[in-house]
Amino acid sequence: MDFIADILLVAGALGAGFYCFILARRLTRFTDLENGVGGAVAVLSAQVDDLTKTLNAAQSTAGESSKSLQELTERAEDVAKRLELMVASMHDLPQQPNEAPPVAQPAQSDTVFFRHPRN
Repeated sequence: MDFIADILLVAGALGAGFYCFILARRLTRFTDLENGVGGAVAVLSAQVDDLTKTLNAAQSTAGESSKSLQELTERAEDVAKRLELMVASMHDLPQQPNEAPPVAQPAQSDTVFFRHPRN
């Protein structure tokens, strides 16, 4: 009986050893940096780094654009206020009743055209 138990114990140990050998081979193929998931993880990690750099650059550019836009908006508001004041001051001018807007006069020319008699 002890002999049978020893045989079964050795067979179980050999089976476990063979199973570990197969798992080790699969794991090395799985983590291979060129073909396996390890390669995919390495590529994705590099892409994440590139995207992080690009995102930081885009954020800094957006911040600069926002500052520039804010400055332009402030300038536009100042100009709008000045224009409102100018328009308001134009309304204070007295209006002449029955005054027509000036009509552009044709420019007078020194050139004179003569018709020559036919001979």
